[in-house]
Amino acid sequence: MKTVLLATTAAAALAGPALADLGPLVTPAELAEALKADAPLVLDIRAPRAPEGQKNEHTYTAGHIPGAVNAPYGAFRGPKDNPGQLPDDATLTALLQGLGVTADRPVVVVHDGADASDFGAAARVYWTLKSSGLEELSILNGGVRGWVQAGFDLSTVPVTPEPGTIEVSFSDQWRATAEDVRAVIAGEEAGLLLDARPEEFWAGNASHPAAARPGTLPQSQYFEHANWFGSGPAIVDAAAARALAQERGFTGAEGLVSFCNTGHWAATNWFALSELAGIENVKLYPESMVEWSNAGHEMANVPGPVRNLWNQIRGIF
Repeated sequence: MKTVLLATTAAAALAGPALADLGPLVTPAELAEALKADAPLVLDIRAPRAPEGQKNEHTYTAGHIPGAVNAPYGAFRGPKDNPGQLPDDATLTALLQGLGVTADRPVVVVHDGADASDFGAAARVYWTLKSSGLEELSILNGGVRGWVQAGFDLSTVPVTPEPGTIEVSFSDQWRATAEDVRAVIAGEEAGLLLDARPEEFWAGNASHPAAARPGTLPQSQYFEHANWFGSGPAIVDAAAARALAQERGFTGAEGLVSFCNTGHWAATNWFALSELAGIENVKLYPESMVEWSNAGHEMANVPGPVRNLWNQIRGIF
C-alpha cells in the first residue's frame, strides 16, 4: 500500500464548485475524478487510531483518502446499553457542524471496506445524514480498502475542516419508532417487518448482549443484510438490487420496516431497498431489538428456558 503525504488544508480540500450528484454509490475512480474537479466532503467513519497496544492499521491516522475528515462511527451512535439510539438534534447539529457539513455540500461516506457487516456503518451514517437534511449523499463502494485496491494513494496528514453551517431538524420520513412497529403488529398500519440479522438471531438462537432476550418482532420475515453482497465487500448495483427486491416480493410491500439488533445491519437493508432498488416508504427502526426487548414488548421466536440455557452454554464454547 502506497501512502503519500499531502499538505492538505481544509480550504484546499473542500474548495471548488458545487459537485453534481454522484448518486448513492460511487466507485473509487468516480470519487478520484470528483476530487480533481470539485469538492465533495469526504467523511471517513473509521476509528481515528487503534487502541493502545494494538497495531494501528485500517484507521484514519494510518492512512486516509486525501482531504477526508475523520468522523468516527461511534459519534453517530447511542450508549452501550442502547447503541442504536439516535443523538438529539442539538448533538447532531454540533457534530455535523464540527465535521464541516453544510446543507448544500455533497458528502461521500467512507468506511473501511472490510466486509458486508462493515458496510452497515456507512449505511447508518448515510441514513442519519439524509434524515438530517442532506440531499447529495454517496457511499464509497468498497471503502478505503477498495480505494487502495484501485491503485489510489492515501494521506497521513489529518484534515481540520472549516466549521459547517447545517442546522439539524431530524426528519422521521425514513424512521420507524417503536409505536410505528406496534401499529404494524396490531394491524393498524400496513407494513412488512424485515429482520436484517442472520437467521440464528431471527430464530431466537442468538441475541445482542444488550438485548433483554432473544427473539424477533412478531410477524417479521428475515432477509440477511449480507444477501446484497457478492464475493467481496462491495454492495450490488442498483439494477441487481431492484432484481433481488422484486424476486423476494419487497417491491410490492405497502411499507417496509428494516430492523436488526441496533440499527446497523438494518441500515444496509434500508439502503439497498430505498436508495438502490428505489422502493418508496422504506423505514429504518434505529433502536431495533435492543430497545424493543428491553421495553418488554411482545416478541416472537423467544426460546423456552431449556433452549435458552443451551444457547448460552453453546455461546461459551
